[in-house]
Amino acid sequence: MLPSRSMTQPAPRPAPQETAALITGAAGGLGRAVAARLDAAGYRVVLLVRDAAAGRDVARTLDGEAYVYTCDVTDRAGVEAAVREVARDVAPPLVLVNAAGIAESRPLVPADDALWERTLAVNATGPWIAATACVPYMQDAEWGFISNVASTAALEGYAYTAAYCASKHALLGLTRAMAKDLAKTAIRVTAICPGFLDTPMTGRTIATMMSKTGMSEDEARAALGAMNTSGRLIPPEEVAAAIMDQLAAEDGSGEALRLD
Repeated sequence: MLPSRSMTQPAPRPAPQETAALITGAAGGLGRAVAARLDAAGYRVVLLVRDAAAGRDVARTLDGEAYVYTCDVTDRAGVEAAVREVARDVAPPLVLVNAAGIAESRPLVPADDALWERTLAVNATGPWIAATACVPYMQDAEWGFISNVASTAALEGYAYTAAYCASKHALLGLTRAMAKDLAKTAIRVTAICPGFLDTPMTGRTIATMMSKTGMSEDEARAALGAMNTSGRLIPPEEVAAAIMDQLAAEDGSGEALRLD
């Protein structure tokens, strides 16, 4: 039996216009920025969202045709059904950006088990489901790229965010393990670890800080920005650009790029 292509030479990278690029959490601030970059690069952008109307709003901002599919990232049956439809009706799902995520702060005690389970489900189980739904198609094509949006919270701990930090540590571990599992293929799995972003999700954090501390909006924004190495909130477009750089590379599987 002849050896497979992946064991002898790299598989050719499919053309962007022949590739479906899936984005979970596509209606969020970072998801929108990633969609715009993938669209500009010629990929067939697939927006995976919970709210179809929000997905259509994003699609209307893109120059190329975008495809909106509704599913809950924590529901394997729903995600797998959406991925099958994408493969059948759009193009092979060979690029996946796991951008869906939630971030809520709570004191360590009294313990909030519901928050813990919800956060792990969206931030860790969701990427696991989406990635394992897409990998078989990537294996068939002998090429693929997965970007997991983690956080600096995957690299260290922060107060009042035990569930969030645990979920992002889990996502980084998943990234590294998948990279090992797929090391003999041309499927790369990477993580991006941004600090606090200038997005609506961070806006909700700012609102919480204002209500609990009496800070002004400018003071709360400055306090969060100061937690980043750059001293500012990171525009989502910078994270999207870094993901595109990882996509364009030929190596780096398993890497965790810090961006703050």
